[in-house]
Amino acid sequence: MSTNLVAKLGIQIIASSVTLGMWCENCKVIGVEIPQDKGSAKDLQPVVEEISQNPPKATEEKEADIEINVIDTILNEPVFSPFRREGTVKDSTRPIYVITGEEMEAQGARTVREALKFLPGILGDGTVGTEVNALSGQFIRGSNTGQVLILLDGRPINNAGSGGFDLSEFTTNNIQRVEVLPGGGSTLYGSDAIGGVINIITRRPTEKITTEAKVNFGAYGLNQQSIQNSGKKGDISWVVGYNRTQAENNYPFSIPEANFSGTRKNNDALYNNFNLKLEADLGKRNTLSFSTLYLNKEQGTPGGVPIPFPVNGQGFFNSLTDKNRKYTDQVLTDLTWNSKLGGGDDSLLTARVYGDFLNTRFDPSGSSRFETNQSSYGIQTTHSWNFAKNQSLVYGFDYRTVNVRNTSFSYSTNIETLNYDNDINQGALFAKYEVALIPNLTVNLGLRQDFSSLINGSVTSPSVGTKFAVSDSTTLRANYIKNFRVPTIANLFNVNPSNIGNPELKPERGDSFDIGIDQKLGNIGLVRLTFFKNSVSDTIAFKRLTPPVNGNTGTWENIGLVETTGIEATLNLQLAKNIYTFVNYTANDPRILKSSNAAEIDKELRFAGADKLNLGVSYENPQGLYLGLLMNSLNGYPTNNTNTEFLSGYTTFDFKLRVPLNDKLVVTGSVENLFNQRYQLFPGFPDGGRGFQIGLSATF
Repeated sequence: MSTNLVAKLGIQIIASSVTLGMWCENCKVIGVEIPQDKGSAKDLQPVVEEISQNPPKATEEKEADIEINVIDTILNEPVFSPFRREGTVKDSTRPIYVITGEEMEAQGARTVREALKFLPGILGDGTVGTEVNALSGQFIRGSNTGQVLILLDGRPINNAGSGGFDLSEFTTNNIQRVEVLPGGGSTLYGSDAIGGVINIITRRPTEKITTEAKVNFGAYGLNQQSIQNSGKKGDISWVVGYNRTQAENNYPFSIPEANFSGTRKNNDALYNNFNLKLEADLGKRNTLSFSTLYLNKEQGTPGGVPIPFPVNGQGFFNSLTDKNRKYTDQVLTDLTWNSKLGGGDDSLLTARVYGDFLNTRFDPSGSSRFETNQSSYGIQTTHSWNFAKNQSLVYGFDYRTVNVRNTSFSYSTNIETLNYDNDINQGALFAKYEVALIPNLTVNLGLRQDFSSLINGSVTSPSVGTKFAVSDSTTLRANYIKNFRVPTIANLFNVNPSNIGNPELKPERGDSFDIGIDQKLGNIGLVRLTFFKNSVSDTIAFKRLTPPVNGNTGTWENIGLVETTGIEATLNLQLAKNIYTFVNYTANDPRILKSSNAAEIDKELRFAGADKLNLGVSYENPQGLYLGLLMNSLNGYPTNNTNTEFLSGYTTFDFKLRVPLNDKLVVTGSVENLFNQRYQLFPGFPDGGRGFQIGLSATF
């Protein structure tokens, strides 16, 4: 494992371009290459391996080299999402942001949700708390959580029943990196990618047999242990691991609007997550891999404090509960075959079959039970072909079939009620062609044809992107993508009167534009600036029915047109030897231009419009000592679409520390929310205040 956490803690502005941190291995980043082991499974994988971890030979030489090559190293960060094949940040016409497993460790990120905190382009703090088990809510370029596609190693895992995927389910012990691709992705990935794509890349096997054990303790009863074993014997390689995370989260809090003070109760969480990946080399040009994850979580759901005013407002119907429990069991499995076609390295065929099973049970106060069971099966076939020196083509076929069953059970009457039990079948053909017209001008064209059983006819999703290197230090880029999202099964067919389905819903359709510039600042830094405009027609939104209609208190509607304009800006600098800084800023202005409710027109879409500012400064020496002070700031935002209710913004500071004791032992520590800034992420739902963690990891 690299000892450089500097940049790696660079808080990852990385993809969008620079993460001060990812600059180096032991602060020495020259001559880094992608591994090219001939005949190994590693060589055939569609997801690029991390950069070589071989230590440089001459410390003095490499420290000098960092002044020259840090920018190139950042831009060579491997990514998969923009291409649906292996590539690098600098190859992409679109901005993409990445955080690696090492950076997650340095930041003390326990889940993927927490790992997104310092990335630009995404509001990933969630809307119901800051605890390890807090429900994930990700908002990208004015989109809501259901409009962001979640991928696991390049395949979709979104919940077709209710939409989105709770990223707090993934603990970070098995994660190699997470990619955030703002601006939609329907051309390559289909439905749900209106706002953007989040791709979770799991760990790959190591060449040598290695065991890594970690323990972590912290505030409010945090108790975390994990172990991973990885290696290779002959033609077989593997990764196998286990993570157990427990926390009580019984912190004091107050809600001034309700004149309430107390201690958070029934907020505990227990994770038991297992991971297994096996890879087999079938000769020099073929590999077969099997991967499975078991994600298990039990947690309390304490609810929120009722907010008395305004009457029928966002927090008016809250209630605090000391018995409500939530249970999730998820199995995510796939089998992938990779084959190099022809006699060279210019053609890779990938075929994958996968099966996922998501089970969620909610027990409110012991009086009833709500249960959702989803089974999902899919096929992906992709051919990546560099058929000429300056031209490449990625094309293939996707198919996914999903069944979701949701029931309610009353313990008092012993009666089970079926809320919905429906299927969705989605198939698609896609292709993306890229050509370098001249050495410094690249253009790509994409097209996808989707077919869905839940909407009439088919959906066509074109895209175009271009990148022009004005000089060695300045690159211009521009993109357009047409996106769509099919209504969820719950949106359409739910019979629960609190959120009755609306079978007349139309699919959401979007257009995503962005234009940007990447500017090198001599040899010490990089700026990336992106202006974007996203529009979504027929946006699906929840509508509370007050007073109730035929006993129904809420339903779903297409509200018309939402248009979001904004910017994503990132800066990474090396201020001096071993001292780094980063700044990133995301501004969103999502406006409702058309709506069935006249009071919403020209108003800001709730939750999605917050502006976000991150900055940090860090010190790291060649021996791997890391100290970082990081800031996360969010401005205020409306909590309803008529903009009559708002939540205040907040600014928090985190301190991060990493101390290598020797080559095998590392101590990590952090203090989150250093100055104990208190705020609410949803009316009546508090944050956790100041917290701390201290951990020890051993590799042998």
